[in-house]
Amino acid sequence: MAEEYNNNQIIRKDAKGCFVESLNDFFEVGKMHLVFASYDVNLPSGQRQTNNIHIFIGVDELQEICRKLGCGELQYMLKQQRQSGDYNKPLLEWLGGTSAEKLAQRGRSRTDGKSLSRTAKLLAGKKSDFLFIADSGPGEQNAQGLIVPRFSGRPENHVSVSMTWDSLSELFLLTKENYQAWLSAKYLKDMMVQQAEQKQQQGSQYQRNVG
Repeated sequence: MAEEYNNNQIIRKDAKGCFVESLNDFFEVGKMHLVFASYDVNLPSGQRQTNNIHIFIGVDELQEICRKLGCGELQYMLKQQRQSGDYNKPLLEWLGGTSAEKLAQRGRSRTDGKSLSRTAKLLAGKKSDFLFIADSGPGEQNAQGLIVPRFSGRPENHVSVSMTWDSLSELFLLTKENYQAWLSAKYLKDMMVQQAEQKQQQGSQYQRNVG
């Protein structure tokens, strides 16, 4: 689906009728940006997307996920989950969304007046290693500021991406590598700007001294 290509895309993993992609456009605020989407190839070109959910994960959480992947902890968790037979219990889970107040400020209030809840969870798969699932729908903001889902198992948008161990590892590890490269480039840019400002200040000071 060439029309779905995103210039900020780091990596995209496809499954039957859906995909998850990682973008670099929120590195500036310390977030990994995942887009989950499903599509119907029988619909006209440009109108094929049927669900679209944006999930934001802090880079500190990204580092921890990569640690779990690298040291074998996630593999152990997956094995334990399969032995227990509890495929509905998430291995990893994220809750997020946008409050009703912020939606109103952006002119995008929901008709029900509620907040927008966005959730993602990683489950042990029966036919594949993992199911990476994203949902969105009505939510409420709790006392801690967290958006709690209020769609009772019936989300407005739902995408479930079947993934292997390798594809999940590539998704997170490559995003981590890109973030580290972006951070190094930012440090270098900031240092060059600082050096240029210092030279300018020194030049101005010299002009005042000899003036």
